[in-house]
Parts: sequence; structure tokens; C-alpha cells
Amino acid sequence: MNINFTLISQALAFSTFIWFTVKFVWPPLLRAIEERQKTIADGLAAGERGRHELELASQRATDILKEAKQQASDVILQAEKRASEIVEEAKRAAKEEGDRIISGAKADIHHEVFSAKEALRQHAAKLAVAGAEKILRREVDAKVHADILASIEEDLSNG
Repeated sequence: MNINFTLISQALAFSTFIWFTVKFVWPPLLRAIEERQKTIADGLAAGERGRHELELASQRATDILKEAKQQASDVILQAEKRASEIVEEAKRAAKEEGDRIISGAKADIHHEVFSAKEALRQHAAKLAVAGAEKILRREVDAKVHADILASIEEDLSNG
């Protein structure tokens, strides 16, 4: 065995192995590596987009929450205002009803006072007529007596 022949045959075998690897093994490995790199890059880009979209969604949620709180505050303010208006309206209605009741009561009192005065006047007239009748029975005849009584009764009824 010759060392030169062994070295040359090993170099030739190695060259053939390298050529075969470069021609048939290396391209599929490079394609697999490139596809893997592309998949990883796409995954990282999708992750970045997802993170960005998450931040945007979080910001939108915060904005919507703030808007909802503002709307709730507005609704509460409107409800308080309406409640105040209802209370004022109820107070006004109660005052009007009270005034109406008071004026009705005053009219009733005025009517009762007038009726009482009228009854008192009629009673006083009857008493005066009865008293005058007793006095006149002793001093005047019946015809003059009736004329005087009618005159007194008429004066008391009118005055």
C-alpha cells in the first residue's frame, strides 16, 4: 500500500462526498433552515402585531370605560336634577292645594259667620218683638200693637 494512493483516494472520496452533500443534501437543509427562519420571523412579527393590538385594545377599553363612567355621571346628574324638579313640583302642587283648601275654609267660615249673624239677628228680632209685645199689650190696643210689631220686625230684618 502506498500512502500516496491512499491519500489521493481519500481526497477523491472526500471530494465526492462534498460534491454529493453540496448537490443533494445541502439544498434541502438550506430550504428547511430558511423555512424555519421564515416561520420564526413570521411568528415573531405576529407576536409583535398581537402585542401592539393588545395595547390598542387595552387603550380602547380604557377609553370606553372612561366614556361609560362619564355617561353614568351624566345620567346620575340628570336623575338628581329631575328628582329636584319633581320635589319642587310636588312642593308647588302642595302649596297650591293648601292655598285652595285655605281659601275654601275661609269661604266656609265666612258663610258660617254670615249664617250665624243672620240667625242671631232673627233671634234678636224675635226677642225684641216678644219684649215689645209684652210691653204693648199693657198699653196699646191690638190694631196699633200689630202695626208697631210689624214695623219693628221689618226694621230688625233689614238692618
